Amino acid sequence: MVEAAAAGSTVIEVRDLTKRFGDLVAVDHISFSVRRGEVFGILGPNGAGKTTTIEMVETLQQPDDGSIVVDGVDALRLPDEVKRRIGVQLQAAGFYPDLSLTHLIGLFAALYGVRVDARQVLRRFQLEEKAHVPYAKLSGGQKQRFSLATTMLNRPRVIFLDEPTTGLDPQARRNLWDLVRQIRAEGTTVVLTTHYMEEAEQLCDRIAIMDRGRIVTIGSPADLIDQLLASGFRKERVRQEATLEDVFIALTGHALRDE
Repeated sequence: MVEAAAAGSTVIEVRDLTKRFGDLVAVDHISFSVRRGEVFGILGPNGAGKTTTIEMVETLQQPDDGSIVVDGVDALRLPDEVKRRIGVQLQAAGFYPDLSLTHLIGLFAALYGVRVDARQVLRRFQLEEKAHVPYAKLSGGQKQRFSLATTMLNRPRVIFLDEPTTGLDPQARRNLWDLVRQIRAEGTTVVLTTHYMEEAEQLCDRIAIMDRGRIVTIGSPADLIDQLLASGFRKERVRQEATLEDVFIALTGHALRDE
């Protein structure tokens, strides 16, 4: 096994990555790196190539050209070794709906070849009271928290989250943000795709913006905003000290409303 690099170094290195589907160039010779311990966002409109890029880094798709190194491992030569080092968020279809959360955690732990305390895992993600509830009976926020819990079972160096808060109410969304921050604080690198610009601005240390298969810019949210303003961009606005979501949270509370 290749030894992991020191904290603060590069954990993902992508060079000249390309993927074609017939005449369509879905990913067009892109290069980027992800630093160990950061939240790295990949943004872009539908069809920009985000999902294809992530799936190649996760070793779920084979690129036509380019190289991918994850935690010091060549992903094209040793995909199984990469899979042992990463966690991938599953969508709802990835879970047996009639199995309880405890049974599902046992199943995934066995697949990963690790031993875990299911109760402790569920407690960390505020799901302990749902230990014996079938997955299908969970609320949307609970399902997303459980998906994140299973992503962390093999103690991955890097996790990939694809639109993690889509469809969640404000309390559930902010709770999931707090969980992502906690995971990052514990040293796990997070690669995130989202259509919510506020989410990217709140969570991401750096962002890559993709369009038509190419990366058009990379930088921190603050730097990208400063670059836009320096180009002469201005818009009419009234400075607000709060948003409508802040009003909603203030009136209804921060606590989760799990059913």
